[in-house]
Amino acid sequence: MLSICVLGISHLAMAQKEQIVKKVPAVRTTQKIVIDGDISDEAWKSAPVATDFVEWRPSYGTHERNDNRTEVRILYDNNAIYVGGYCYERRDSISTELVGRDVINSNDFVGILFDTYKDKINGFGYYVTPLGEQYDAKYSSTGEDASWNSVYESQAKITDSGWTFEMRIPYSAIRFSNKKTQDWGLNITRRRSKSGKQLMWNPTDPTFGGNFFALFGEWTSIQDIKPPVRLSFSPYLSTYVTHYPYNDPTIKDTRTTVNGGMDVKYGINQAFTLDMTLIPDFGQVQSDNQVLNLTPFEVKYNEYRTFFTEGTELFSKGNLFYSRRIGGQPIHYNDVASQLQPGETIASNPGDTKLINATKISGRTSSGLGIGFFNALTQPQYASIAKDGKEVRKIETEPLSNYNIIVFDQSLKHNSSVSFINTNVTRAGGDHNANVSAALFDLYDKKSMWNLSGKVSASELAGVDSTKKSIFGYNHTIGFGKTGGRFNFQINQDFADDKYSSNDMGYFTNNNYMNHYLWLGYKWVKPTKWFNRMYYNINLNSSMRYKEWDYQSFRINTNMNGQLKNLWFALIYINIDPEQHDYYEPRIAGRFFKTPSNWQIGVATETNNAKKYSAYVEFSGKWAGLYSGTEYDFWTRNSYRFNNKLTIGFNFNPQFRNNDLGFTTLVNDSSIFALRKRYTVENIFNVKYNFTNKMGLSFRARHYWSKVINKQYFNLNTDGGLTPIAGVSTKPDYNVNYFNIDMVYTWQFALGSFLNIVWKNSINTYDQNVMDGYFKNAGNTFNASQLNSLSLRVIYFLDYLSIKKKK
Repeated sequence: MLSICVLGISHLAMAQKEQIVKKVPAVRTTQKIVIDGDISDEAWKSAPVATDFVEWRPSYGTHERNDNRTEVRILYDNNAIYVGGYCYERRDSISTELVGRDVINSNDFVGILFDTYKDKINGFGYYVTPLGEQYDAKYSSTGEDASWNSVYESQAKITDSGWTFEMRIPYSAIRFSNKKTQDWGLNITRRRSKSGKQLMWNPTDPTFGGNFFALFGEWTSIQDIKPPVRLSFSPYLSTYVTHYPYNDPTIKDTRTTVNGGMDVKYGINQAFTLDMTLIPDFGQVQSDNQVLNLTPFEVKYNEYRTFFTEGTELFSKGNLFYSRRIGGQPIHYNDVASQLQPGETIASNPGDTKLINATKISGRTSSGLGIGFFNALTQPQYASIAKDGKEVRKIETEPLSNYNIIVFDQSLKHNSSVSFINTNVTRAGGDHNANVSAALFDLYDKKSMWNLSGKVSASELAGVDSTKKSIFGYNHTIGFGKTGGRFNFQINQDFADDKYSSNDMGYFTNNNYMNHYLWLGYKWVKPTKWFNRMYYNINLNSSMRYKEWDYQSFRINTNMNGQLKNLWFALIYINIDPEQHDYYEPRIAGRFFKTPSNWQIGVATETNNAKKYSAYVEFSGKWAGLYSGTEYDFWTRNSYRFNNKLTIGFNFNPQFRNNDLGFTTLVNDSSIFALRKRYTVENIFNVKYNFTNKMGLSFRARHYWSKVINKQYFNLNTDGGLTPIAGVSTKPDYNVNYFNIDMVYTWQFALGSFLNIVWKNSINTYDQNVMDGYFKNAGNTFNASQLNSLSLRVIYFLDYLSIKKKK
């Protein structure tokens, strides 16, 4: 520890190298450029050449060799930006795989990145692979938003001495000011996957502590370009056929539905865009990776709905927005059973609410002010109650609800920013409303060596109980650290009182805490005989309950990870957890469980993914002192590429828990714990076949099995200890299986237009048969009732300018 600190202090006195700022002049063309991947068009001869790229990693500062040089040309006209180039490379050294849009994977690529407002924080990136596939991203202080999509053209060709590419980026696909003369921040990146090298046109120091947009070059003297009318429509039509054997003559096993709706994008001005989805259809998104949840907190699932992932970087400020709250499980979904009268049954209880519409407005002015507005409306949801086979009434499980976010984010000098965000949920009827506001700051010094950041947040829950009084809560986070150079550190405090909650629109598990966090890190970025780069980190975390000032937890983590010379990745980590006081596992307010001290060690490695066969393997073991508890986890991810069209993957993740202590049930207001065995196995099988760079077929099958066997029962004492008891009246063992298939055919038949055919299969089983092993469970699962869905969806992109031009 002392040696790391000494190394860090020595680097404080070292001045950063003067940053190189390359410039390329903007050249307007009036000649026609055909986007076919062939850069022999006459127009390219007048374009300036950006070359002499510099390695970003693994060996920063090394200039590219002449036989592997990169030459990129940029032109513009009244309607678009044109980018063309030649990447010199031996034909057998080019990594090529058809993977579909927005997946870089193991491919070589070239990307051009624009900082159109030169605020050194925000920008846009457009990428192309040797097979002409696209990847685009939006950049901000929160990082890279790969879900953001634009509509632009790209083509590429592989030659005997490398590969060529062309891109046409219409002004409708990018945002910029309305100034007569403009200078944009510019950088160009190239990855040569088989060599493990990534290069930048303008050198990008890996020890720089701020946003890497601050290290861009410039595209200068752009003249008389005007933001166009940005208006597009994406109407869709979808049809579904679903089948489930209800074994009830009053319910049809097969149902068909037809849906229609539209997405609209409108450029309000040169900076701001309105996105709207009307009567959306999310039935084709990937199935969730469901798990058996034994924790006191809900599972946080990934968001796959495009509207809620694309261009939402402003709304992620302060970590107050969990988009799965919108259209998620009704708030009274689990209350229906307790409201049944004698003889009544639940005929149906939908697990999701229906979205009526959603709108978002976002953009950034030339002065660096980002503004975001989001609004969504969901319709009421009802459970159907039956008696003697007939519906007799409905119970409202979710009222008409409105979800709203407003964000202001001001970019400042030196990669700094200040922000304000407000989230609001308003529900019809007697259910509570929620409002959360937060002010944030993220400040760097001139050289981006030091950072001061923080958040101050207040919440209000209105109408929670019969008193209808509002409950106000407070939360803050403050951090200080050294971000530049090879030695870095960060120290944070995170506080929430016992009234604070952001769970109605965000993901929030608990309040009433005072947490402190210290991170120390050192990085070796110059390749050696054994590795290309290496990182060493130490993390210390402590947690107290704020109101009672009771101890909750303390953790020590240390890890080392990096890339070896053979382009493999390696990781080793150690976690040490002294005895903790868990106030949430008992499920009774004010009670706590003394979690026994434990320690964990893990190792992982990942092979070079540019090879035909690649794999990731991780193993960890955890040992607890009390009752000799053990945990062993194994993860492996395998992929084999037969050719540039066909790839097969298989993931295998078994987990073994023996003498695991945890909550199992409540008996007469007593919290009952159990010493248990738990076995979990997850298998995921993937097949990807891409016919062209516009058409592909994917197949994903996942089987998850988990069983819990309770061996010995305990009563939780008031001091957090356990007293053995004979047993419980109902043995709460679990045997759970989740099986899903997602098979997707997609065809981009025109710019921004897609035809998707999706088959989905879902099987869920839940019982207490813990005697059967994995293969018996898998067989029983496949013989259980299955939900099958076959859907066809066509979405067509209509651009106002294109329609006007044709007209």
